[in-house]
Parts: sequence; structure tokens; C-alpha cells
Amino acid sequence: MKQLILIIIAASFFSCQERWKSTPRDTVKIDTLQGQSLLKTPLLSSQLQAKDSAKVSKYLKALDTYNSNPMNAEFIVWLGRRTAYLGDYKKAIAIYTEGIEKHPEDPRMYRHRGHRYITTRQLDLAIQDFEKAVTLINGTEDIVEPDGIPNSLNQPVSSLHTNIYYHLGLAYYLKADWPKALSNYKKCLEASTNADMRVAASHWLYMILQRLERPEDANKLLEPIRFKMPIIENNVYHMLLLYYKGDLNENDLDANNNGGAKEAAHYGIAHWHQYNNQPETAVAMYNYLIENGIWSGFGYIAAEAELSRIQ
Repeated sequence: MKQLILIIIAASFFSCQERWKSTPRDTVKIDTLQGQSLLKTPLLSSQLQAKDSAKVSKYLKALDTYNSNPMNAEFIVWLGRRTAYLGDYKKAIAIYTEGIEKHPEDPRMYRHRGHRYITTRQLDLAIQDFEKAVTLINGTEDIVEPDGIPNSLNQPVSSLHTNIYYHLGLAYYLKADWPKALSNYKKCLEASTNADMRVAASHWLYMILQRLERPEDANKLLEPIRFKMPIIENNVYHMLLLYYKGDLNENDLDANNNGGAKEAAHYGIAHWHQYNNQPETAVAMYNYLIENGIWSGFGYIAAEAELSRIQ
């Protein structure tokens, strides 16, 4: 009997392994046209290549997990996240729409769909989703959100509440609704429990206060900012705050060499020139970012928003 059980377990294992092997990685395709930018140009994702094999494997694993129980909210969230990491934001939106149909009271579905509405420049829909998420988290205890792309310490720094307020604030920011952007980033800052989220929220608050012509209030935000802070991943926001404070210059920040955060760094510097009455420099930097940056980056989208209002 014991031997029979072992044979069944072994057969099941090899069957599972064979099923994974029989799923060709190179058959995973995405829709390359993801939408339209704020400047009325197409948003194009690159078709998946061999170099994307790790992302594809994680997506296929999430898909397999989802298929084992399509009603499981956690499985839906992760399938949507892994799909978005492939660059297929439209499909991720569809997955979260399904998640909302199945779990209409789960704020994570609105939080993640709203994020991808921002990515695809559907800002009004993003605001609707995040406002709904705010009502759903009202009076609830905050929870840490695990990272899909872990930082160097594999230590998540954001939470469900901070992410909802952060992205809602961003959506209003992109629409130049400074008072509502200010209100939500203040809530994000209040909900922040670590230096990473504090510098992230403070960075956007500083820029909003400058646009509201409240420089004294903006500068008060810089008072607790020091070189030595326990920053894990939001180094670019930390550096930008030091730049606004006058402790770093543009060469120190080096906007062209901040890896995936270069769009945020470049936008932050360009925007500084804008509210310091140097519009030509700001526009030139925005245009450079549009020509050379990654269109899914928040700094890139913010540069689009600025140029769309100027042109």
C-alpha cells in the first residue's frame, strides 16, 4: 500500500512537471497597442522576447495558480500584477474588472485597476476606482502590500492604504487638481510608517504646494529631510528632496543614471525649473524625457501632462 501511494505521488509530480514543460513560453503574446498618451500618441508595449523569460515564467505560474481556483481574490490580484509586468496593461485591467465582479468589496481590485488606468492614461476612471477604494478601507486596519518586484532587502515599504492615497493623489495631480492631490498625499503621508513612503509622499506634496504658490509650506516639508535616512528603495525621491532643499545639485542627482527611477528624477528637476520661472528649460527637459524615457513611468506621464497643458 505504501509503495502504491509513493507511485501515485511520483506520477502526479511528473505529470505536473510535464504540464509545465508542455506550456511553450514563446507562445505568450501581448497586445502591443495599450492606449493613447496624453499627447495623443500611441502607447506601445514591446512584444515579449527571450530576455523576458523570467517574467513570462512568473506570469504562467500565476495563471496556473489562478486556474486552480478562479474565485480566489489573492490569485486574481497576482495574475493581474504579473500580466501588467509583461506590459499588457489592458489585459490586467480586464482581470481586475473580473475581480471586481467576483469581489466587489475588495479594495485591492480597485487599487490595482486604478493603477493601470493611470498607466494607460484613463485618469477619470482611475479616480473613480481609487475613490471607491477609499470608501472600502475607511475604518479598516492597514496591511502591508507584498512587492511583485522586491527591493534589495526583500522588504516591502508600502501598504494598501498608502498605495491607494498615493495613486489617487497622483491621478488628481496629473489632472492639475492641486487641492485634491494635496489632500490625498497628506493622507498618504499620515498613513506612512517608514522613511521610504514619507519621502515619496513628501516629494509630491512639495511640488503640489509649489504649484499652489505656497513655498513656505513646501519648505517646511524639507525640514526633517537629512542625508542619512533609512531609505530602502525610494532613493530618487530622497535625492530630489535634498535637491529641492539645496543640499544636492543636478549633477549630484544625475537624472540620466537612476535606473528605473530616471523618469521621476528627470521630471522632478524639470518641474523645479517650471515653478522657478524657467519655462523654456522645463519644456526642453520634458520633451527630452518624452523622447528618451519609458512611457509607463510616473515621471514620464507627468511630463506628458505638463506638455499637454502647454501646447
